[in-house]
Amino acid sequence: MRLYDTARQAVVPFEPGPQVLMYTCGITPYDATHLGHAATFIAYDVLQRRLIDLGHSVKCVRNVTDVDDPLFAKARELGVHYLDLAAGEEARFERDMEALHALPVHSSPRASSAIPDIRGFIGMVLDRGFAYESGGSVYFDVSKFPSFGSVSHYSESEMIAIARERGGKVDDPNKRHPLDFVLWHPSEPDEPSWDTMWGPGRPGWHIECSALALRELGTTIDLHGGGSDLIFPHHECERAQSEAATGEPFVKHWMHVAMVYMNGHKMSKSLGNLVFVDALRREWDPRAIRLAIIEHHYRLEWEWDDTLMPRNKARLEHWSRGGHGESGVVDDVRAALDDDLNTPAALALIDEAAAKGLGVHDAAALLGVLL
Repeated sequence: MRLYDTARQAVVPFEPGPQVLMYTCGITPYDATHLGHAATFIAYDVLQRRLIDLGHSVKCVRNVTDVDDPLFAKARELGVHYLDLAAGEEARFERDMEALHALPVHSSPRASSAIPDIRGFIGMVLDRGFAYESGGSVYFDVSKFPSFGSVSHYSESEMIAIARERGGKVDDPNKRHPLDFVLWHPSEPDEPSWDTMWGPGRPGWHIECSALALRELGTTIDLHGGGSDLIFPHHECERAQSEAATGEPFVKHWMHVAMVYMNGHKMSKSLGNLVFVDALRREWDPRAIRLAIIEHHYRLEWEWDDTLMPRNKARLEHWSRGGHGESGVVDDVRAALDDDLNTPAALALIDEAAAKGLGVHDAAALLGVLL
């Protein structure tokens, strides 16, 4: 199997051991699952299915960010407790993933479950000299980590611009450098707060994934994933603090899924240009929704349009009419998936086999589509 590695900027062999350790950044549960979320998690689901088909076992951890600014803001707006909001939206997300026939993950730990781990992790970073206390917060010191930027390959000025756009508070006067990022900071009056030796407060955004990955999977993991919008700052910061804490390589392979667009803009809650999976499920067979997602390559941005669902409904019916004797197409599909998870090529192969009246049930099942 060959997969594109973000940090190496190339398609390279992916050669894990018998057990594959995977970590994928999950949802911040303050709203329903939209198609961009689904595209990300279905890509990793197809990868897991092929790895299992190859004989590996897969230990996939997908966190739930239930301590974060957007969740608190939405809970304030609705007048509910943030954990009640998180529980409801997490349950809706799980229903959507089950309907899309995603494999269960090994664990989906919440950030709020990791406060003791986070406190210990921050202590490790401080003890090794990679962080400092200032103004009641603890910051990671990027000047002590010379390879900062080697996941994203952005210049310092590009990183500052993106951090400014994505809430990095580059002008925080308590920082020594604009790219220093917060590990722990004081809570607002209506936010949760935990006591620590450096003051009460709550964790920063990036620290939860490092602490959870270390707790659930160990020092070094085979593959770390998420949407391409997480490359910087989230994954860049995550790698830096993890390797600062342990002194060991954090991730062997970085895999990112491209964004889904609608009306010319990335699907986002701030713009409101969203297609929700639970709404689609009320109208369409979830298998057709899955096909509509995987007809696009995971690394290429794509635009939602109204032809996607009718086309993939027809595709599903076409495949279902195929013969019941299996053809050699399943091996061709395996080869396509091993070529940087080329799901569009896999779908085209199954389309062609079904058109010849050949059986495609096994090949479809490898993509998570049960006929």
